[in-house]
Amino acid sequence: MIEIKTPGELEAMRAAGLIVAKTLGLVTAAAKPGVSTAELDELAEQTIRDANAVPSFKGYHGFPASICASVNEQIVHGIPAKSAVLADGDLISVDCGAILDGWHGDSAVTIAVGEVSDADLALSEATREAMWAGVRAAVVGAKLTDISYAVQTSAERSSAANGVEYGQIVEYGGHGIGREMHMDPFLPNVGKPGKGPKLKPGMALAIEPMLTGGTGETVELDDGWTVVTADGSRAAHWEHTVAITDDGPQVLTAPAADDV
Repeated sequence: MIEIKTPGELEAMRAAGLIVAKTLGLVTAAAKPGVSTAELDELAEQTIRDANAVPSFKGYHGFPASICASVNEQIVHGIPAKSAVLADGDLISVDCGAILDGWHGDSAVTIAVGEVSDADLALSEATREAMWAGVRAAVVGAKLTDISYAVQTSAERSSAANGVEYGQIVEYGGHGIGREMHMDPFLPNVGKPGKGPKLKPGMALAIEPMLTGGTGETVELDDGWTVVTADGSRAAHWEHTVAITDDGPQVLTAPAADDV
C-alpha cells in the first residue's frame, strides 16, 4: 500500500522540503575548489538544525553524516570527509534530507566545481532532464512505471542527442516518502509503462534518476555505503520529492520563489 497524505500533511512535507531546498542552495554556493565535503556536511547540518529540523540521513542505518557527497565516479551514498577536498573540474552529487515535525523532504543536486568539462555538464543536464520528465509523468491516473518509462526515455533521448551512451542505474531508484524517508513503493528508473499501482492524489514519491558517462554497472566500496561506477566513469544524480495532486505534480522540494 502507498500511503495517502491529506492536503495538510502535504503542506507539512512542503515545509520540510523548503528546508532541504535552502540547504542544497547554500551547499551549491559553497562547493568550490579547496572546500572539503566534510565542510559541506557541516554547513548542511547547521542549516537544517537552525530551521528546527533534523537531518534525515545522520544515523540512518548508521550513516555518519547529514548529506551524501558523491564525487566524480561516486554515484550515491558518498560519505563526507575532511580528506575529500574538491578540485577544479570535479562533479559532486549532494543528496540531502530533513525531518520537520515528523515529515521528510529528500532532494539531490549535481554541482559543477569550477570549470567542468562539457561532457560532464551534459551528463548532469541529461540526468536533470530525466528527473523532470519523471516529475511530469507523476499525474493522477497514471501507473507507477509510467514515471520509470519517462525517466528512461528522456535519458535515451539525451544519449542520442549527445552522441553518448549514458549508463542507467537500475539497482537504485526512487521511493515513497512521508513520515519515513524510504517507504513503499520502490520506483525504478527504467521500465515499461503501465505497470504497478495507479497514482492517486495524496501520494508522495522521491524521483531520482542517476546516469553515468559509461556503463550502468556499479560497485559498493568497503565502507558499506559509497557506490561507484565499475568503469570509473563519472556519474550524476538529481532528485525531487513530488506530491501527486488533482492539480498535477507538486514539487515539495523546489526552492521558494525568492530563493530561485
